[in-house]
Amino acid sequence: MKYSGIIFDFNGTLFFDSEKHLEAWREFSRRLRGTAFTDDEMRKYMFGRTNEDIIAYAIQKQPTKEQVEQLAKEKESLYRDMCRKDPENFKLAPGAVEFLDWLKENNIPRTIATMSEKDNVDFYIEGFNLARWFDVDKIVYSDGTMRGKPAPDIYEIAAAKLDLKPEECIVVEDALSGIEAAKNAGIGKIIAIASMDGKDVYENITCVSQIITTFDEIDREIFEQKVTC
Repeated sequence: MKYSGIIFDFNGTLFFDSEKHLEAWREFSRRLRGTAFTDDEMRKYMFGRTNEDIIAYAIQKQPTKEQVEQLAKEKESLYRDMCRKDPENFKLAPGAVEFLDWLKENNIPRTIATMSEKDNVDFYIEGFNLARWFDVDKIVYSDGTMRGKPAPDIYEIAAAKLDLKPEECIVVEDALSGIEAAKNAGIGKIIAIASMDGKDVYENITCVSQIITTFDEIDREIFEQKVTC
């Protein structure tokens, strides 16, 4: 089967930054509950979730809007500082540039669907020149109106932004909650990228049809290519 478009998660997918988010959230976990999040907690309750979801998990109660805004801004500012201080690794994932160039050249509909908030999305758009490949107005991000992953909202919205049905789309994800969100949205093909964990983490997930470590591994033949005059 061929597919008409592709939706990318961003953190840990197009940008291998999971370790930086881990470090930033561990620091905030110490502040909020006295102990750092474990790696297992990060996989289950952090990746793909909203800041509100994560803070609620850490303090074991629903935070106030003011708490969420303050703590999220502090955490994301710390994370962006980490990125700026590590310019050598502030780059898109292996094979991503070449793959995105190919998608653009072949008019394949594409967008990003990330649970990052606007300050981070603006940071990525500028830092990676994402407008080179994406219509930035079609990027879907956490704006406070949608449920976090594994709810299907973000991928349903992203598919609609591409004027496609979810089953016509491919999703590339690294987070377990994101994979579940794509499945819940009825996405046609789900590709897991092993950016931090080994491939074994994804091997028994039946809805995952391919596990990659670089974007060079995605078969270009699975796309319906549009010819323009």
